[in-house]
Amino acid sequence: MFRTIRMMLAMTLVLGLTVPAWSMDRLAYKIAVIPKGTTHVFWKTIHAGAAKAGKELGAEILWVGPEKEDDRKQQIEVVQNFVSRKVDAIVLAPLDDKALAAPVAAAKKKGIPVVIIDSGLKSSAHISFVATDNRAGGRLGADRLGEVMGGKGTALMLRYAEGSASTREREEGFLEQMAEKYTGVKIVSSNQYGGVTRESALQASQNLLNKFTDVEGVFCPNESTAAGMLRALQTSGKAGKVKFVGFDTSSDLLAGLKKGHIAGLVAQDPFGMAYLGVKAAVDHLEKRKVEKRIATGLLMVTKENMKDPKTKDVIDPDIKKWLK
Repeated sequence: MFRTIRMMLAMTLVLGLTVPAWSMDRLAYKIAVIPKGTTHVFWKTIHAGAAKAGKELGAEILWVGPEKEDDRKQQIEVVQNFVSRKVDAIVLAPLDDKALAAPVAAAKKKGIPVVIIDSGLKSSAHISFVATDNRAGGRLGADRLGEVMGGKGTALMLRYAEGSASTREREEGFLEQMAEKYTGVKIVSSNQYGGVTRESALQASQNLLNKFTDVEGVFCPNESTAAGMLRALQTSGKAGKVKFVGFDTSSDLLAGLKKGHIAGLVAQDPFGMAYLGVKAAVDHLEKRKVEKRIATGLLMVTKENMKDPKTKDVIDPDIKKWLK
């Protein structure tokens, strides 16, 4: 029956006729989109990008993820549940590059294709990986920090969380670039983790600033660590004095950039990332070729360029339009 309906739709499109609403409803794929978490602005933007793709490509988006970005058990259970429900495809941002490998392999065994977005997975079971070049993003952050520090002084990096492949790549890229290009900058701390919430990142940031009272530069690899560090710098009276470069954008981080409390934000394109992730899943289901690796763009956002139209398209997509 399903194949017959698809043939009817194909004939309708070829003949240039109007596609009846009932046929599109019957043809909708069910695609589960599973983020690392659901609270941060980054994931809401991911949700919006997936919703747009679903509406344009004829797919029903099933959006479910763990509340906290360290709940490996819950994310595994979400994947397993969607496998049991026999969805047509899964788009997954794994919060652990090892722990989610087995559930993805199980999905493949059941004939459910999986597209990985945002953060890598130590597996070959997925059909495509759609993500930022995170190592390049870390290097971009290092270039901005090295530039605003004048290539000298002391700096520290607050890591995100163990097991997160995307942020680990950013952290390694940052350290590599600083060591290769900005030898006059001494990294005084690079082994502390902020954790998965803004509150834990705030506490870790305060501890670091209290320990390294004369630090002149800071790098944070994601939205929650950057938000925690921003608050710590502001409450300590060091905002704008310590050169600070973060990763990702949100309303408070952009406000910090505008005030001069942040020197730069490495911006990804989460909206586009999610859209391309869902598109890759639909393309695979439609027997079209899908690239194994699809890289999305990077942009250094500064106070000087944050109002440029191209920058605004990346940092301020209309997510409300797609999440009604």
